[in-house]
Order: sequence, then C-alpha cells, then structure tokens
Amino acid sequence: MAVMGIQLVVSLLTASIMQRMAPHCSFARWLLCNGSLFRFRHPSEEEVRALAGKEKPRSKKDRRQNDVSESKPLSVPKDIDLHLETRPISVVDSLVLHYFMEYQWLIDFAVYATGVYLFTEGYYCLMDVQKEVNIGVLWCLLTVAFSIKVLFGMMTHYFRSEEGGERSVCLVFGFLFLLIAMLVLVVREDYLEFGLESGFSAAFDNMEMFVRQQGWEWSVPVTKLTVKLGLVGICSFVGACLTFPGFRLAQTHLDALKMTADKPMIQILLHASFVAPVVIVLMWVKPVTRDFLLSAPMGKENVQLMSSSTYNSVRLWTVVALCVLRLAVTRYHLQAYLNLADKWVDQMKKEAGRITVIEIQRKVSRVFFYLTVVTLQYLGPIILTFHLTLLLKTLGKSYFRFMPLTSSIYNLTSSWQRSNFPVCRTVCVSGLHTLRGYN
Repeated sequence: MAVMGIQLVVSLLTASIMQRMAPHCSFARWLLCNGSLFRFRHPSEEEVRALAGKEKPRSKKDRRQNDVSESKPLSVPKDIDLHLETRPISVVDSLVLHYFMEYQWLIDFAVYATGVYLFTEGYYCLMDVQKEVNIGVLWCLLTVAFSIKVLFGMMTHYFRSEEGGERSVCLVFGFLFLLIAMLVLVVREDYLEFGLESGFSAAFDNMEMFVRQQGWEWSVPVTKLTVKLGLVGICSFVGACLTFPGFRLAQTHLDALKMTADKPMIQILLHASFVAPVVIVLMWVKPVTRDFLLSAPMGKENVQLMSSSTYNSVRLWTVVALCVLRLAVTRYHLQAYLNLADKWVDQMKKEAGRITVIEIQRKVSRVFFYLTVVTLQYLGPIILTFHLTLLLKTLGKSYFRFMPLTSSIYNLTSSWQRSNFPVCRTVCVSGLHTLRGYN
C-alpha cells in the first residue's frame, strides 16, 4: 500500500489525461496561438511584381523580350516599397514550425508535473505518509531530464551547422563553465552556501556502511574526488547547452525594450526579469544575504530580521517569483523575435542592388519557422530552474512558510521601542504640555 497508494493513482490519471487532452487542449499551443502573437506573412511573387512595376509574361515571346526564363528566378530592386502583412498565429500555422512536437511535449509535461507536485505537497501536509514514495519528485526529475534533453538536441543542431562557428562557441563556453565550476568547488562553504560538504558527509557515511556490509573496499578521498569531477562535468555540459539560449535572451531583451519604448512599466518588468539570474546567485552568497539578514546592523546593535529557516523559505519563494515574472513577459520576447522579419525588410530597403523574390520569401518565412526553437530557448531554462527549485524544497526539507518571520519582526519592533523609549517619552510629555497650554 506504501507504493500502490493514492499518489500512484493520481499519477496514472494525470498521464492518461495528458495523453487524451493533448490534441484538444494544450497549454503550449495556447501560448503561441491565443491571438496575442502576430507573424509577418511573406509576400507572394505577384505582390512583389506589382511593387517592382513588372507584369507577368503571358507567352514565351514576352519572356524572351523581358529576359525572363523559367530556370532564372525573378529579381527585383532592394529599395522597393515593401510592407509585410501581419496576421495572428493560428493552430494550422503552428504545425509547420520546427521542433513543435518537442516544444508541445515539454511545456505540457511541465504543466502537468507541476500539478502533480502541488497535489503531492498538499497530500503530505494533510496526511502522515512519511513512508510513501513522493511521486511529485519523480515528475520533477523527469521534467528536468526532458528540459536538458531538449536543450541538448538544439545544441546538436548548432554542431551540425556547415559553417562551424556555432560549434566553436559551444565548445569554448563549455570549457569556460568547466573552469568556473572548478573554481566554485574550491570556495569554502562560508562564502558560497551550496551545502556540498554536509551532503557529502551524510551520503558517504551511508555508502560506507553499505559497502562494508558487502565486503568491498572503500576509499573516501577517491570517491569524493570522483563525485566532484562528475559535478564539474555536469555543470560544464549544462552551461554549454544554455549558451545560445543566453545569447537569444539578450537579443530579444534588447528588441523588446525597443518595442515597448512607450511603456515604462513593461520596461521595468523586462529589466527585472533580465537581472533575475544575478539576484538568484547572490541569494546563495552567504556574506551578502544570509549573514546580513540574520544579523543586520541597526545602530549600535545587530538585529535578526528573520530566522535561518525563514530565510530558506524566502529564498525559494524569490526563485519561484522570478520564474513567474519571466513567464509573464514571454509574449514581449517572442513578439520582439517575430519583428525581426519586418526589421530585416527595413534594412533591405536601405541597401543597393537586386534580390530574388525567393530570397525575400525565405528570409521572412525563416523567422516564423524557428519560433518554437526560440520559445524553447526562452522557456527551457525557466522550466529547468523552477523544477530544480521544487526538488530543492522537497529533498532539502525546506518549507514554503514564513511562520518565524512574524516573531522576528516583533522582536525587531520591541528592540527599537526599547532603544528609543526615552525619546518617545520626551515627545509625548512635551505634547501633553502643549495641549494643556492651548486649553
């Protein structure tokens, strides 16, 4: 019963619903086809002919006179007055997008995994089921694995590029993140609060007992070094997978700021979402955040603003809130990417020479065809970060609650009142004397 419980029933029911509802109701499909995103339609050959002032040859004699053959593509001047037509993205349009099936599977699975996790958390809060396997953790682990798989698949697409420049960029940043990960492991726990040493001690104690029971040899230093090298390799691999998503985020961020130049509130949200990774990293730097909040200088005294467990909860909630903020500005980033087609046409008008109609159609259509790739590059890191936070909350035995915060604020208020009581008493007495003189 510990394994075949209500969690497994809900998990199987969720998997069945996800399979049945995917063709009819999909959050991933709604995200692109809800009418808020507009794509630019490529011009037809007849429209370009009309703008260039060329009539379509009706006979072979006209083709010879106009120097037009069936094998030779039609070319027009680059400075023609071309304006692209916009239309909302429909469900039929989304079927031709690259990586659309991978995109739909990852987004929908992440949504259902979040639902299963929330159910298991509520189930664990209401029932005493400490001996049962947490199915929500398994769903989060699968979501993390699928996110890395999709990001790795897009990275291999750059590796298969004929030019080879993208391959070199991935390799360079992979080695760069390898060096950064090695430097991070050298830093002591007093500065970077990763908890690796305590985790290693607990894990190796359990492994040592198991190995000795089996009669095998055991060497802690060699095993610890192997685990650390494995962590360094994983960090390097994930960093290489996130290289081009980071470049794409920076580009769409700049384009989104230009697109929303007349909306200052949206720009504030865009800036906040862009610096969110820096905030998350600083929350794990112990002297900057934990030491300051647990022993904040207030005049001549050091006041504890919150307890250690409350800070852990605040840190988790901050990561979740920043992920939600990044999701809230998704539309602006995606629309900024779609506007690249119109931006390219404006740049083409400033150039001299001629261009073929097929090249114009290819350039405009390519922006839309890679929309799901850009969406995966934007949402993939968010899904990865969010579900890793859920895993940290459950496996790290943290809580999404702020109960100790109230007492900390009360202690802070009481300390302030005690330190400033003579001043308050003087103000009150002088006020009473003033009122008596007025009366």
